Amino acid sequence: MIRQGREVQADVTESCDVCIIGSGCGGASLAARLAERGRSVVVLEQGGYYTRTDFDQRETNMLAKVDGGRGLDTSKDLSVSLTYGNNVGGASVHYWADSYRTPSDRLRLWEEQYGLKGHGEAVLTPHFAQIEQDLHVHLADDTYANRMNQLVREGAEKLGWHVARVPQARKDCARSGYCMLGCAYDAKQSQLVTYLPRMVNAGGRLYADCRAERLVFEGSRVKALEASVLDRASGQPSGPKVRVTARVYVVAAGGFATPEFLLRQGLKERLPALGEHFFCNPSAMVHALYDEPIIQWRNIPAAWGVEEFRLARYDGPRYVEGGYLLMANQFHPGMLSAVLPGFGSSHRELMTQLPNLGGAISWIDDAEDGRISLENGRRRVHVPITGGNALRLRDALRKQARLLLTTGARQVLLGDVRDTRITRLEDIDKAVDVVDLRPARNVFAAPHPGGGARMGEDPKTSVVGFDHRVHGTDNLYVADPSVFPTAPSVDPSLSIMAFSFVAADTIQSALG
Repeated sequence: MIRQGREVQADVTESCDVCIIGSGCGGASLAARLAERGRSVVVLEQGGYYTRTDFDQRETNMLAKVDGGRGLDTSKDLSVSLTYGNNVGGASVHYWADSYRTPSDRLRLWEEQYGLKGHGEAVLTPHFAQIEQDLHVHLADDTYANRMNQLVREGAEKLGWHVARVPQARKDCARSGYCMLGCAYDAKQSQLVTYLPRMVNAGGRLYADCRAERLVFEGSRVKALEASVLDRASGQPSGPKVRVTARVYVVAAGGFATPEFLLRQGLKERLPALGEHFFCNPSAMVHALYDEPIIQWRNIPAAWGVEEFRLARYDGPRYVEGGYLLMANQFHPGMLSAVLPGFGSSHRELMTQLPNLGGAISWIDDAEDGRISLENGRRRVHVPITGGNALRLRDALRKQARLLLTTGARQVLLGDVRDTRITRLEDIDKAVDVVDLRPARNVFAAPHPGGGARMGEDPKTSVVGFDHRVHGTDNLYVADPSVFPTAPSVDPSLSIMAFSFVAADTIQSALG
């Protein structure tokens, strides 16, 4: 059963084994796994319920429907644009569907440096295999590669950089290029078409347009969850309330919203790490003009990925290079109009050349911790574009410019407020070295938030234990990227789902 806000005209009381806040990769996979094991499950989703018939491939319509903050949310100092889902299926409805297993080196790091237990490669491997089967994950073949992806591969091979096909969660893909606007063909294997239908078929219930607001505690045990039904158009409460009593409660609202929700429950004093150690993969983008048509908004976003620089390289304590994945970028004309540099005639000239515009993007592994806080009742996201983050962003800009010029771009645009443009390889270092990284002078995105409720043994330095249970509580859990100690160094979707499978096992055991 899926009930939308407009269908709820009076207060509702629900009772179940497990109540889950959020329907993205973490919440949906957890819900399906528990429901199919015979547990009664209720999922609350703040965003709206949209299906393929709602995905009209119009940017302005879809951005308002499936993107949290309607594409206008930023970090506190305006340095980074925040990207997250606000709909049934969460960010998976507008993600790229890149589907990497957590790299072995990252799992070792989490075990050796952060002491993680119960989430090692031996535990996660069968979960990865099951998820890949459920989501039809496969390597992108040549038919998926648009011209920009072909150029990324050619350029990386010329430069001697390791480049590999990107694993995709797709089935019968139409290659339309509208992945970020919701798939009108149900080909992208988001939670909307995979685990959520399975959860519903197993008897699970989902309330869309329903914002979880308050956990009612009785000692260390959560006794009930109170939520408000929302008017979808305004995002404001419409009147009716939903109250859920459950044996177990799980917060799976995503890397931005989960720390915020837990902070609103007054848990910060008891759990000082709550909201701290936040990461979001701040992403550097570089654009390029070619003498041939690129049409970057066709086919899938990323068929080839440059893995040469995934791990940062150091000379002793000195940073040398790397710490990011590098891929072709994909924007549609409307979004390009917002992120391209320049004003007036210079911007207009760029817009007339959109068919010949390509670009690259790098997902930076955060070297400096960010933070999520509440200030005057509002969520504030702090993302430092300084120190190690600044070093990695500048290196990513250099590598992207080098790649694009190597592939025949006649002009590379760094996209900063000064509209820095590069036409020669020998000018890259000088141009990037003086790029102003202060707030509101560049367009950086934050697509992969996490870490604000990280996993560990000590309640002074972590928020949840290795069983995903919030320290000091009997029946409150977290199942999303908030529990990761660091960024996983690849798209996190499979990592999130695999961790949620572990959480499902521990919750099933706790329920008896």
